[in-house]
Amino acid sequence: MTYPARTERIALADLLEVLGPDAPTLCAGWRTRDLAAHLVLRDRRPDATPGLLVPQLAGHTATVQRQLATRPWPDLTQLVRTGPPRWLPSRFPPVDAMLNTTEYFIHHEDVRRAQDGWEPRMLDPTLEDKLWADLRGRAKALYRKAGMSVLLRRESGEEISTSPTEPSIVVVGRSGELALHASGRGGHALVRVEGEPADLHRLADAPRGI
Repeated sequence: MTYPARTERIALADLLEVLGPDAPTLCAGWRTRDLAAHLVLRDRRPDATPGLLVPQLAGHTATVQRQLATRPWPDLTQLVRTGPPRWLPSRFPPVDAMLNTTEYFIHHEDVRRAQDGWEPRMLDPTLEDKLWADLRGRAKALYRKAGMSVLLRRESGEEISTSPTEPSIVVVGRSGELALHASGRGGHALVRVEGEPADLHRLADAPRGI
């Protein structure tokens, strides 16, 4: 069975195999080996995933990720490709779709867009719609530290607002590009951003990320 999360996972694994373990990514300080280790940690080490969100537990997470990164590259990319083990709930397609569609899309683009000569790709409508649905549930949290109201506008005209107040910033683009912007990849997202210069600077400096 193929669905967007699975499709993005396989495409990313294919790309990692081609590029090797030392290619650049958009994730600061990470080469492809580090990114692959991060994904394997999410998929296979539930003991270490809390540290992705809880600073007090981040040390254990970092240690596990470093250990995973030392694995032979073919083994690491195969673990990315195969995903969670059968005993974890995230192995089941509905859970995988919920947890990993945006995650794998973003990290696939982290690798693609860090390479010379990258070009945007036309996404499957099913993936576009899923990324948009995910943004509905996450936009407010992703832009929380911006300290202002942000309106995301899809090319179809659909909108997501992070606040009921008048937006200070309007970001316009395709769902995938909006997902990249919301996740802190604004410098590599093909979007149009509208607002006052001071607000644009504040938004650019505000931490976001996946």
